[in-house]
Amino acid sequence: MQDLYPMHGQDYLVFKTSISFIDHLQEFLSGILTTSTLVVPPFTVLKENILCMVDFLQIYSVNRLVAVPSLLRAVLLPLQGPHYMGLRSSLKLLVLTGEVLHLSLCESLLKLLPHTAILNLYGSTEVAGDCTYFDCKQLPLILENEIVSSVPIGLPLSNCDVVLIGENAPKYGEIYVRGLCNGVGYFDHLSITPFGPAKLPQTSFINHTSRDPRLQGYFKTGDLARQLQSGDFIFIGREDRTIKFNGQRIALEEIENTLREHPDIADAAVTCLKKHGEISSIEAYLVPKKMQDCNENFKSSIRSWMVKKLPQALIPSPIFFSESFPTTSSGKVDYNMLDDSSSSRAHGRSSVGEIWDNDDLKFIQKVFSEALMVDNISIHDNFFHSGGNSVSAAYVAYNLGINMKLLYAFPTPLKLQMALERKIGSSHYDSRNEDNVNVDSGVTDEIFLPAYSKTGSPHGIKPRRRMFGAVDNSNTEHPTKLLKKDSSLCIIPKDGNLKDNGFWSSHSFNAACSVSRCNKIMHCNGGHNNLCHTISSQQISRERKGSVQELWKVNMESCVDASPLIVCKGSEVYLFVGSHAKKFVCVDARSGFVLWEVRLEGRIESSAAVLDDFSQVVVGCYQGNIYFLHLSDGSICWRFQTGSEVKSQPVVDKLRHLVWCGSYDHNLYGLDYKGYSCSYKLYCGGSIFGAPALDEMREKLFVASTSGILTAFSLKQLPQKPPCCCGPCSHSLSAIAIKLNNAPLSSLAPYADIVAVLPDPQCTSDGVIDSSCSKSWIQDLEAPVFGSVLINFNNGNVICCLVDGNVVSLDADGSILWKALCGGPIFAGPCISETLPSEVLVCSRDGSIYSFKLENGDLLWQQALGYPITSSAYIDENLELTSDASHLADRLVCVCTSAGSISVLRINSDAAGGASQPPENDMVQEIARLELGGDIFSSPVMIGGKIFVGCRDDYVYCLEFEADREANWSV
Repeated sequence: MQDLYPMHGQDYLVFKTSISFIDHLQEFLSGILTTSTLVVPPFTVLKENILCMVDFLQIYSVNRLVAVPSLLRAVLLPLQGPHYMGLRSSLKLLVLTGEVLHLSLCESLLKLLPHTAILNLYGSTEVAGDCTYFDCKQLPLILENEIVSSVPIGLPLSNCDVVLIGENAPKYGEIYVRGLCNGVGYFDHLSITPFGPAKLPQTSFINHTSRDPRLQGYFKTGDLARQLQSGDFIFIGREDRTIKFNGQRIALEEIENTLREHPDIADAAVTCLKKHGEISSIEAYLVPKKMQDCNENFKSSIRSWMVKKLPQALIPSPIFFSESFPTTSSGKVDYNMLDDSSSSRAHGRSSVGEIWDNDDLKFIQKVFSEALMVDNISIHDNFFHSGGNSVSAAYVAYNLGINMKLLYAFPTPLKLQMALERKIGSSHYDSRNEDNVNVDSGVTDEIFLPAYSKTGSPHGIKPRRRMFGAVDNSNTEHPTKLLKKDSSLCIIPKDGNLKDNGFWSSHSFNAACSVSRCNKIMHCNGGHNNLCHTISSQQISRERKGSVQELWKVNMESCVDASPLIVCKGSEVYLFVGSHAKKFVCVDARSGFVLWEVRLEGRIESSAAVLDDFSQVVVGCYQGNIYFLHLSDGSICWRFQTGSEVKSQPVVDKLRHLVWCGSYDHNLYGLDYKGYSCSYKLYCGGSIFGAPALDEMREKLFVASTSGILTAFSLKQLPQKPPCCCGPCSHSLSAIAIKLNNAPLSSLAPYADIVAVLPDPQCTSDGVIDSSCSKSWIQDLEAPVFGSVLINFNNGNVICCLVDGNVVSLDADGSILWKALCGGPIFAGPCISETLPSEVLVCSRDGSIYSFKLENGDLLWQQALGYPITSSAYIDENLELTSDASHLADRLVCVCTSAGSISVLRINSDAAGGASQPPENDMVQEIARLELGGDIFSSPVMIGGKIFVGCRDDYVYCLEFEADREANWSV
């Protein structure tokens, strides 16, 4: 090629092909050997948007380009625009290889690039990439004398011999190649040597281009070709894609090439359907230029047109239409996927109808794969049986723009695509999913309404931008761990008691306090943060690391996705948490002994809260109930039924004696825990997963929903005597108290279920009050919010994390102060602490934890942990690390990944808001890690080096961070 089309040092060419594809050698070596300039665009950018290629070609005035025809077809339209006239004049050589070059594309390129030499090359990896070439300028002359269905592959290159072998040789047969281009075998596979001498029939025609004695034997390519009168070869197809049907030998590529000649067809792919090992029919998949024209009349016209072009035996039946074809990693049509779809129909497993929207199906598979963190998922794989859960289901629902309940009803890509395509509101599927939630088997039109998108596509699918960051799990043995099913042990203390070092050593709390995920201090009766002001120190060099060890674990009989609640009262420390097994427990956090347990009516993913008087603990469940349990023994004081699942953590408003808790039914409930009544039912425009945020000082309440709406309620403007909702009310309880000889109100708790069904004359018809007067402001954040809302109590600002990866800070009046972007979606709430007063920590599914400045959202540091993170971080406010007197004490942060790893990070306090910050790699350091036996969706609580967290291996854990042995503890 250097002799025919020489390359000089002044040339610019693009190096864009993956090194796993043979064509990268032509791009890379030709530039290196001739000292030409290589333009190397970012591979990740091209993978996400191939149209960026045109901009790189234009900016660098590239004059030589090697590409597969499908790439040129993709950029052909923008290339025709007036903006790229400079590129069309600078491009001197265009080499097309790797695929069949169709006539229509070649003719378009010849018109668009009249001053560019366009070559069509043929070859394979075993013959160093290419062995024949054709100058496309000769195509008009070929067309005058020959009838061809694709662009010829031309004549052999220098030092190559090409021969056609077969019954109809020399004009038709299989391509054999001989010459210096041939490889000698596969590396490290001595037994695979397909390059040995081939015995050729005496009648075979050999096109000799070199008589060099060093020429090796012939390589059998498996490709079929025909030789034209000009001597040029034209590719017919692969031998393995040549079939014998109805007694005739048929090359499927010939049918494809014929179909592409139709004026209304953009592309075609042909495959065969087999039954019991025999070919039963030939199927055609067509990409029409106008999808809206696809109807039965259009199909009939194509069949009539094919009768004039092909023998009857070669006419496909049936015909399917698609907006695009499945492709391999190199951009070629994935015939294996087409064959799989044919086989599935042959076995009666699916029927996609006469019009198969494969683009939608591919997109659904892609979203499923990203949510499940797997490379491939078939069209028949059940999302939940493959490891899906409510969090990953929410990701799928958001990216497809559908109601999440639709995924539970149709959990496979094919069923979901068929449901969206046919709008089967009247159909009935058995949609019960025993491993997740029960969905009514009668599917109505309501579940087809998009849950998050404001506008729906024709099929209900609204494609979103790719939000997952590039988390590389290729080098990990278990990118996503499976759940353990060992339930033989109820509780496993390590040494019978939790080791009491530093903060935990004989510590007694003068004032009761409670803490939960995200460093949320719920109550502290001492007037200040009792826990935060009790600090232990550990001296450890910044070069040293530590370890995390298990102290005890409690078997919860199923997944523990809820985050623990820690309550400190006197000398006692309690842990409260629930599981998918409907089990809710109170555990002695020091020893790991279960003090009491209770079975609720639904699985528990909600984290708990404790009332301000520490008499009751409050928790919600999937059955829709919000339970008020005695802290001492777990007995039910009262329960309130919402309209749907409760995953939101309750928030206690002690000034009004209310518990605020959100539900999947789009409402925020204000429950009066003194009068056992529902005082408020506030509509919030979407399902509420995260906990609301209460600013008692400014008397405001903030709540975010999966619709992306953040609402601020003014507690001052709420009605003083609101009407009662559908639950028990204080008026009914008072009436019964009179009838029971004026018994005290608290003694009526056991009768709450009876009271709930009694009519109340002061209740409204539906129990819903008009809360518009109490709304201070509403902000549309344009993406769902699944995590809790956070308030910076120093200034009243609100921070929200969105599923699209944005972190938004707003002032108390609803104005956006700043936005920051993470590399992946966020499903958990942010975390701030007075021990790191100038930053907010955010965990993302891209596998990193981010630290942003609270003041302006600037990125302080980022730490990658290698696995997606679905829970919030926790800053240990009771343990500090010191190195020497010249440095401030460092802080520890605990982060849990979805894959089951517990990481402890050391944060350099010298960098927190300082004017002169150290390098980024000195700001944060991972100093300890522990792998658990299951995925982690629970947010940890870390107090004085002790870590409390739930896991999907069915246990709740107490772990302990220990520094290097040479470290010394001091209080």
